[in-house]
Amino acid sequence: MSTIAVAPARQADMPARPAPTLNSVAAVAVLLLLLVGGVWSLNSLGINLATIADSLDNAVDFVGRMFPLDFPPPGETAALIAETLAIVFLATLLSVLLSLPLSLAAAGTTTGGPGAQGAARALIVLARAIPDLVLAIVFMRLFGLGAAAGILAMGVHSVGMVAKLYADAIEDLDDGPRQAVASTGSTRRQQVWVVVPQRLMPQIIATALHRFDINLRTSVLLGYVGVGGIGLAISESLRVLNYQRGMALALIVLVLCIVLEIISGSIRQALLGGAAGGTWVDRLLNRGRAPRGDDLRLSPPWTGERVARFASGALVLALLAAALWIVELDWVRLAAGIANVPATTALFFPPSAGGAWPSLIEALIVTVQIALAATLIGAVLAVPIGVLAARNVVRGRYVHGFFRGLIVVIRGIPELILAIIFVVISGLGGVAGALALSVGAIGLLSKLIADSLEETDTAVQDAQRAAGATDVQVFFSATLRQAAPAFVAHTMYLLDTNIRSATLLGVVGAGGIGFLLLNASRINQFDVVTMILILMVGVVLLVELVSMWLRRTVR
Repeated sequence: MSTIAVAPARQADMPARPAPTLNSVAAVAVLLLLLVGGVWSLNSLGINLATIADSLDNAVDFVGRMFPLDFPPPGETAALIAETLAIVFLATLLSVLLSLPLSLAAAGTTTGGPGAQGAARALIVLARAIPDLVLAIVFMRLFGLGAAAGILAMGVHSVGMVAKLYADAIEDLDDGPRQAVASTGSTRRQQVWVVVPQRLMPQIIATALHRFDINLRTSVLLGYVGVGGIGLAISESLRVLNYQRGMALALIVLVLCIVLEIISGSIRQALLGGAAGGTWVDRLLNRGRAPRGDDLRLSPPWTGERVARFASGALVLALLAAALWIVELDWVRLAAGIANVPATTALFFPPSAGGAWPSLIEALIVTVQIALAATLIGAVLAVPIGVLAARNVVRGRYVHGFFRGLIVVIRGIPELILAIIFVVISGLGGVAGALALSVGAIGLLSKLIADSLEETDTAVQDAQRAAGATDVQVFFSATLRQAAPAFVAHTMYLLDTNIRSATLLGVVGAGGIGFLLLNASRINQFDVVTMILILMVGVVLLVELVSMWLRRTVR
């Protein structure tokens, strides 16, 4: 009787783990270097538990000086809110109008050629690289104090984000319909006009709403350089140490941000998630319905959906007219400012350090330290909050609902308000800037982490549960491993954002090169402003290149 021996699996038969590549080793080294840089920045800035404990007395004193809150009279409050919303609306609308043709030129499927695409992409990157504060300083010089400079500054800067997202959305569209229209002999303009607008409309509206939220927070910052609205009122109150009025206005901004975040978030979810479900959005945009025989007419019938579309367009025009009436733009002054563009531009060139190279470099290093420290603190605190806010990780609806609500509240607080509070509590310098940005980082990164966890493949997780794995084992072996590359990308995005924000928060004394930027603009050293801008853009582009490389490597 013969027996069949089953040979045990040899080590050589087992699937070998791929050897680490040079890129992966370098990526780990860079991440460790950033971690060391964050710890070094915390130590250099003097951020520790002792520093925070020493500031508690100042925090108690500040709270005592805040209350009772001194709200403006209802009429004045309504006027400030209306002016702020009008400025933000006009800036957002301007960014959309500028971004649409630029995105068509930047998208590979609709561009006029490689040269046009490269130029459009360069303009988008440039708009994103120049901070809106610098643009506001330039436009203030051209058009004077008031709403016009803020509208133009936020509008032009927003193109960097809005046009990029529009271009990416155009490239993600199925190109079949456009090619079908092209086969009929139509021109490129006809192809774009027939195919792109209706299919891209949900993305256009959703991105505009998201940018509106961002511009509302930015308007508070621009109030410190003379733009009107609540931001200007806050700066005037805090300049004379009237914390009761300043914090009351800040609370109004917080409520506005939270309410608009909830409203715009709901609209964005309906726009971007309603296509499959055939919701009212599809009916409004006339999507997803095959034409019937009696629909084949040159002039479509005035159905309820068509009336709703026209009503939506009429609402936008009415808001435009109301916003222009509220801000009272001086068109004569605008024309004069445009005529003075060459002379004003000449004031910013050639760039010069103004004999203060050591101070500029030192302030730039402090700005980077603030960003690194804030990113480290924010990442450490955001990870548990983001995990608890993910619906596929925490099954208790009240638990993840609470943390989702907490994220909305934290994200609703403008970082400038946080910087002002921490400057009062901990004094001028980098500590205030780092702590303010770390709170904002918690709101941004925790949301991105929660969303990344919810976007993981649940089939892998269900398979492990079916094999008897516990929820903790499933989280670490399946969910976390899938989301890890996204975590790295989000953290690098946060660092990039924090460097830009750290620069801007310097205008209220929160440390870094922003303080020198504001001082240079106030004493008309515009050549120094240009030099500071070059330094800032150089650091931001370096971080962006490292971030792009890391995202490709860990993917």
